[in-house]
Amino acid sequence: MTSATTLQRWQFTDFGLEHLARAEAPMPSPGPGQVLVQVDAASLNYRDLLIARNTYRWSAPLPFVPASDMAGTVLAVGDGVKRWRGGERVISTFVAGWLDGAAPATAQTLGVPGPGVLASHVVLDADWITDAPASLNAAQASTLPCAALTAWFALVEEGGLQAGQTVLIHGTGGVALFGLQFARMHGARVVMVSGSADKRAQALALGAHHVLARDADWAAEVVRLTDGRGAEQVLETVGGANLGRSLQALARNGRVSVIGVLEGGDMAGSAFDAIGRRARIQGISVGSRAALDRMVRAIDLNRLEPVVATEYGFDDVPQAFDHLARGAFGKVVVRLSR
Repeated sequence: MTSATTLQRWQFTDFGLEHLARAEAPMPSPGPGQVLVQVDAASLNYRDLLIARNTYRWSAPLPFVPASDMAGTVLAVGDGVKRWRGGERVISTFVAGWLDGAAPATAQTLGVPGPGVLASHVVLDADWITDAPASLNAAQASTLPCAALTAWFALVEEGGLQAGQTVLIHGTGGVALFGLQFARMHGARVVMVSGSADKRAQALALGAHHVLARDADWAAEVVRLTDGRGAEQVLETVGGANLGRSLQALARNGRVSVIGVLEGGDMAGSAFDAIGRRARIQGISVGSRAALDRMVRAIDLNRLEPVVATEYGFDDVPQAFDHLARGAFGKVVVRLSR
């Protein structure tokens, strides 16, 4: 059991990045079925920015502690906990309570409405964490619960990714870069689309086979690059009218995984393209703990290293959010310990 009597955390007292403030709170004790985790690192997601700005699909109750993704160490366990004893390196699950199979209707997400993890310590249900990869440090491991699992769940768990397929990926954010790495791991060809020349060059260096400019006719180019076939899978991180262009680049019986809303929550596309290509369009809301465990084993086996854009100290969380708002190639991580 930790001997500290207080914890440190960051919280939003109102909406807007200017209302992000550091605070102290009493150190909690884990109740029955719970664990107390010392947070070693936490990574930020675009979702955290939307919630902070009150532009997410619902409004968070104030005040709230942000962030859902962390890597840490179990310090203490409550009554009835059998899976953990203390001392284990763990990561959080994004959808709390989704253990396997279909997502339960009552599941909540960490980082609002569930507990946020941008704190020195956090109490979670014992089922809301799982083993961290042995091959990754805390900063790297903290990037996995949301962005990595979203890409893995879309391409591998739901998409049945196979060697020789072509995967079209939009952008160069966290989900996109994990999608690139997982697709390469499975022997698939990766075509990425980005509006930044600098990020296009970085994506090529990371292993993308082709990187296309967003202002080009990239849908036609994807079809050309695949000898008229199109991409078997698309990670649609943009939304809006971009969905229609993704459908034009899709192979027959291909799959579009809808993940992001950079162009807004409304989507537009031609029903003729969807019907003619027999498209499967599926919304992806991260994934289960069982899928996370499978992904962790694959990461350890293949020695995959997440792309971390920058690590910030716990005192520099406002700068980390500013970096997230500017856009980053890879994940923005807050490191609490070395």
